[in-house]
Amino acid sequence: MVRFELLLPLCYNDGRPVDKHKFRETRDELIERFGAVSTDSVIVSGHWLYKGTLYEDKLIRIRIDAVESEEVRQFITQYKEILKERFEQFDVYITAQQIEVL
Repeated sequence: MVRFELLLPLCYNDGRPVDKHKFRETRDELIERFGAVSTDSVIVSGHWLYKGTLYEDKLIRIRIDAVESEEVRQFITQYKEILKERFEQFDVYITAQQIEVL
């Protein structure tokens, strides 16, 4: 199994709050594709440097567990581009870890 963790910003890079429906839309799409998602109730603080500008983000973390396959990785890679556009980001941080479900 593989766990994907996605960090989604609560605000756009210009400081405007992200519309709440974008989080629901994302959650619903991922549930439709994977059957379940988990979202942390804590806010993740992120700091990153891009072209000489320091950005400070408040983010939520979404987790998806799936059977690992090339199809799943391809979906996540393509979905990242959708998220970058939806959340008006230069990039969206997504990690993948091998997990064992007991």
